[in-house]
Amino acid sequence: MSSPTVRRAVACASTLVLAVLVASCSPQPKLQTPADEAGSAPSGTSTPGGGAPEGFEDYYTQSLAWEDCGGGFECTTARAPVSWDDPGSGDVEIALKRMPAAGERIGSLLTNPGGPGASGVDFVSGLATTVGEPVADAYDLVGFDPRGVGESTPVVCLDDTRKDEALSRDFATDAAGLEERAAASEEWARACDENTGDLLGEVDTQSAARDMDMLRAALGDETLSYLGYSYGTQLGATYAGLFPDRVGRLVLDGAIDTSLTPDEISEGQAVGFENALRAYVADCQAGAECPLSGGTDAGMAQVRALLDRAKANPLPTDSDRRVTQTLAFYGIALPLYNDASWPVLTEALTEAIGAGTGNSLLYLADYYNDRNPDGTYSSNSAEAFRAVNCLDGRQDDDPGAMQDQLERLEETAPTMGSFFAYGGLVCEGWPYPAVAQDFDLHASGAAPIVVIGTTNDPATPYVWSEGLADTLDSGVLVTWEGEGHTAYGRSNACIGDAVDAYLVEGTVPEDGLTC
Repeated sequence: MSSPTVRRAVACASTLVLAVLVASCSPQPKLQTPADEAGSAPSGTSTPGGGAPEGFEDYYTQSLAWEDCGGGFECTTARAPVSWDDPGSGDVEIALKRMPAAGERIGSLLTNPGGPGASGVDFVSGLATTVGEPVADAYDLVGFDPRGVGESTPVVCLDDTRKDEALSRDFATDAAGLEERAAASEEWARACDENTGDLLGEVDTQSAARDMDMLRAALGDETLSYLGYSYGTQLGATYAGLFPDRVGRLVLDGAIDTSLTPDEISEGQAVGFENALRAYVADCQAGAECPLSGGTDAGMAQVRALLDRAKANPLPTDSDRRVTQTLAFYGIALPLYNDASWPVLTEALTEAIGAGTGNSLLYLADYYNDRNPDGTYSSNSAEAFRAVNCLDGRQDDDPGAMQDQLERLEETAPTMGSFFAYGGLVCEGWPYPAVAQDFDLHASGAAPIVVIGTTNDPATPYVWSEGLADTLDSGVLVTWEGEGHTAYGRSNACIGDAVDAYLVEGTVPEDGLTC
């Protein structure tokens, strides 16, 4: 399963916010390829409906009625077919929000923050201060909620009470526990089927990528310019594979390697979070106040012991809720997305280990799950996450294979690995089959595509960025040597200047640029 979104990263040590931070500067790369090797600059004069598949012309030629929605933003809703295989399947709504270009406009920059299940409408609200000023001047910054997500026609599953239980429940690893886990997945699947209808079988990534091509045409662009983070890289790479001749300037940051199987993705993430936790533990113990002691290995064992205690006896809080092992894992994992938030994790572990209470961990877990203090949820990200992933591919649900995977995970990631096991049961009872991959993984013929990887990214390990850049025929790898999830907008001027020059001027970074 792909990672939760960069939107959920904690951006500073004391405050949980949605924006990402710009870090210190480093030198501009010395070598760049000529500008004319990049995709052409977007154009606002494309032929209406250009590239529409037969029977779907009305979607491509639709007029978008933008309205002021505050703060300088404009909002609208587009129509997409429920199924891109059937023009008569009915419509779904796709919600969009944009910040018009501040300067001389060259086109639209479509964006996706990750997930799957994260809201691009929410994300774009902070994007203007995240991207470089030249990008905000040149592009309409456009966020959209993919089909099934947020303000678009959503996937609907459990009510808030049942969702609380589902997202906090611990399971035993014996046969009875696995049966309970499978039954819980079946309950989730039934609820989604009953409350969502036919759309549930049409929220796969390929359908979302086809929506993006329709949006490209409706926005008036001949080619797609796109900034995708985390799962958004998978969406962007899928678009490139489906429509290589319509690729303009694509930036894929914190990449998912589309050549990997779901099981390989799960195991890679486990190692990524293990490595990020180790880096945190070492940094924590180098400071003046840290609840962990005795070196990195000992500190990792202390974190695991806390997680095990939470399973045996969930941590009390000031409310009537208790922190289960699952919630404690969410609370620990969230701050690992951004090393600027490591002090928040230190505070949470200090409370949990020193006082035996879980207020801070619960706060972090709720933020991770988009749960409000009143018990409601501010998004359907958990529902969309599962729905998209269950259509995009399934992990092996053979009991023997899952046991073998657990043993590998406990060896390669002894602290965090077990939380990535038994993924084969997540889609148990799902009413729709996985969608066959029907696009060119290599995106043959596409213009250069920039792939950015962070060397100690927990959620999308660096080797995935290397893999995607290698898989794409025109992939160009840019590396940030740093901690945390994704780079552009939170790393340094070396990354920022390279991406800005590519998006605005078409200057392709040197393949292998390291910042």
